[in-house]
Amino acid sequence: MDTQGNDLGKKDLAAQGTYVTGGEYTRDTHYIETRITGDGADGYPVEAGRYRLVVARACPWAHRSTIVRRLLGLEDAISIGVCGPTHDVRSWTFDLDPGGVDPVLGIERLQEAFFKRTPDYARGITVPAIVDVPSGAVVTNNFPQITLDFSTEWREFQREGAPDLYPEALREEMAEVNQRVFIEVNNGVYRCGFAGSQEAYESAYAGLFAGLDWLEERLAGQRYLMGESITEADVRLFTTLVRFDAVYHGHFKCNRNKLVEMPVLWAYARDLFQTPGFGDTVDFDQIKAHYYIVHTDLNPTQIVPLGPDTSGWGTPHGRETLGGSPFGSGTAPTRAVDA
Repeated sequence: MDTQGNDLGKKDLAAQGTYVTGGEYTRDTHYIETRITGDGADGYPVEAGRYRLVVARACPWAHRSTIVRRLLGLEDAISIGVCGPTHDVRSWTFDLDPGGVDPVLGIERLQEAFFKRTPDYARGITVPAIVDVPSGAVVTNNFPQITLDFSTEWREFQREGAPDLYPEALREEMAEVNQRVFIEVNNGVYRCGFAGSQEAYESAYAGLFAGLDWLEERLAGQRYLMGESITEADVRLFTTLVRFDAVYHGHFKCNRNKLVEMPVLWAYARDLFQTPGFGDTVDFDQIKAHYYIVHTDLNPTQIVPLGPDTSGWGTPHGRETLGGSPFGSGTAPTRAVDA
């Protein structure tokens, strides 16, 4: 693979907060770390109606926040803006909205909200991002913290029956699980896809499938990653698994096997997909459009594959025999999906 790629390919990596150096793909994890909290310590207090969550259905990192917002029932407290699946070198645009303008923020590009916060912001214009509606400025794009804060800082505005996705008793173990899943799986697929040398690719490939094999074993005897109910950890894993066969297997060369060829993980992924809040927030067409059209260094023709067949996601999974309850003592979301 050409480690430089064409101009759009190179600039797309920069726009997503990533870069390639010495053949090894590295993700820039320096996000805007300002938090929205109950005490408003960073200057942004929890306040219903004040903030807008900006996502793209194509992006796995943004998809996490969409799922958690829906599971917790925060739709009335935090509005949502949805960018289109493709973008130019300046990154995410609101081309799905009438006139290509977000109806609440009044902007065409998410970049404008970043510049409101920091003029000439030099890092990646990434989703998810939370924007302070009154000022029009981005508050944070720190995606791992966004979903944790939805669970902990926004309790006042969660729906009745909202599940506890971040139980205190499990947090220490969950941090270890999440770290391994991030390194080997969530980011591992990108380390394969954007590797700049054969050696870097093979190292990432080995790590990815070591992680998937570990998960296959871990989930063989329990329904969810942390035990008997869904947690933040399952959300983080799901957004990679649901994209695996459609994108990562071919486009990112993660081709030892498909997800459908790993019986435990395939059943686990279908179990989640069929759970309200998960599959109803998936858009396979937008997912494929983003990766195959935007990553022109990997796919210069921009041809989007017609497959794979996604009908299998609705087939019986049998995971209910392991016991447990998806939402623990809580209930499933029932309102219509708004993103």
